[in-house]
Amino acid sequence: MPTVASIKQAIKDDPANAEFTAKGWDPLFHVLPSATILVISQAPGRIAQDTATYFNDASGKRLREWMGVTREEFYDSDKVAVMPLDFYYPGKGKSGDLPPRKGFAEKWHDPLLAQMPNVQLKLLVGQYAIKYYLGRKRYKTLTATVQNYTDYLPEFFPLVHPSPLNYGWQKRNPWFQTDVVPDLQARVRKAFE
Repeated sequence: MPTVASIKQAIKDDPANAEFTAKGWDPLFHVLPSATILVISQAPGRIAQDTATYFNDASGKRLREWMGVTREEFYDSDKVAVMPLDFYYPGKGKSGDLPPRKGFAEKWHDPLLAQMPNVQLKLLVGQYAIKYYLGRKRYKTLTATVQNYTDYLPEFFPLVHPSPLNYGWQKRNPWFQTDVVPDLQARVRKAFE
């Protein structure tokens, strides 16, 4: 069975990632066998890639607030793993970052998931992660999928992306903060036990 280190090296050696490897970028993910919570997101942002630290930006701060964890618990505990759909910053788009590259998750997620036998809860952060993992089981809209998050428990917990670009969505959907976030925090605490 491959190791996390051998998978990471294979990702770096993949010709599809040659331009990123040439820049000296390492793939950004955090996978460990003791993890009980897995954050599945779209791709690292520019700041995360520049600092070589996943969720090291405003989105990460908001995600940690939603989860009810400190920065130390998120990065230094052995409970939280992070596995984006693409492990490299894809570049800037018209509004926000470009989407994760197609085919990347299909190639690398299964071998990495096999390294995490103790995961109890998978947070699907944003529309790309939700679409990839829920497929036809998701509702017609992102809002409806997140509002009906209990349909996907106990395995998946779909969330809107915590990007500052989505602050308007959060204002229009106050139920997210009053109903969804407290349940998320309780489930994260349980997975930390």
